[in-house]
Amino acid sequence: MKKIITVLLVVALLFSMAACAGTSAKNDKFVGISMPTQDLQRWNQDGANMKEKFEAAGYKVDLQYANNEVNTQVSQIENMISAGVKVLVIAAIDGKTLTQVLGNAKEAGIYVIAYDRLIMDTDAVSYYCTFDNYMVGTIQGQYIESSLKLADGGKYNIEITAGDPADNNALYFYQGAIDVLQKYIDSGVLTVVSGQMKFEEVATPAWSTETSQARMEAILASFYADGTQLDACLCSNDSTAKGVTNALASSYTGKYPIVTGQDCDVANTKDIIAGKQSMSIFKDTRTLAAQTVQMASDLLAGKTPEVNDTKSYDNGTGIIPTYLCAPVFADINNYKELLIDSGYYTADQLS
Repeated sequence: MKKIITVLLVVALLFSMAACAGTSAKNDKFVGISMPTQDLQRWNQDGANMKEKFEAAGYKVDLQYANNEVNTQVSQIENMISAGVKVLVIAAIDGKTLTQVLGNAKEAGIYVIAYDRLIMDTDAVSYYCTFDNYMVGTIQGQYIESSLKLADGGKYNIEITAGDPADNNALYFYQGAIDVLQKYIDSGVLTVVSGQMKFEEVATPAWSTETSQARMEAILASFYADGTQLDACLCSNDSTAKGVTNALASSYTGKYPIVTGQDCDVANTKDIIAGKQSMSIFKDTRTLAAQTVQMASDLLAGKTPEVNDTKSYDNGTGIIPTYLCAPVFADINNYKELLIDSGYYTADQLS
């Protein structure tokens, strides 16, 4: 009888060890994805693309959206840490507010990948995966430069709408464009009629469409109601561009200006087709998601992930190794090839 009990105990122990091993193996492929909000189309696409690709690679995924509330994002990340994730992929709402919670992640041995927004002031960030954000602004500035033929001289008026000051990327977008256009402003070819040009003056908290619309309506009423021509609106992304085009539709009667954007949201792509917006930077989130999945897989396999920038992105604790994906722009001439033929959207979605 004692032998039978002993055998049963050994069998139970072996089953228990196997179960633990299985759980450990499963947990080794457990990733937490923290996205800032579902209010902007692009974050829904980013989250869905990553979840799909991680799951196809055999990962268990906890995907959470924080409703643009910092405390909610911190709480969600804390829950992911407690649940035993091995990798955290985070698009921060405010890149300067995660120091403490990511310190906990580091203590737990969790890899942290900053996704498309650099997380500041913490040495817990392992890698950064994003698009070339300075190049985003550069392309927007070059589009205005080319469309207005600024190199040929002339006199043109421009207004600037930048992004969320809490988003580290917003300053890169702004600076990339300004570095193209500054010489034309200095020479008098371009004039910012409102005088609002510093980043702090043109920033849009939370990338809010309503805020950018209210600001542009005020600018139009104060500086363009007398018939002054507005030739270009430099907008850092599609949500701010939407606010600007809404304002133009309601209170501007002159020749329609060039309007830039970013993300190729459905509504804004329809505006491009309708002639209300001139262009939008296309950042194929499928590419970014695939690169992030590969980065996480390499980390968990003990490999060094591929990067292509080890100089540009200092988060306050040192340079964060970065992989930069290349942005391109979509306009009326190429949107079908970039967005429909590639399968990013269907023709019905843009009809």
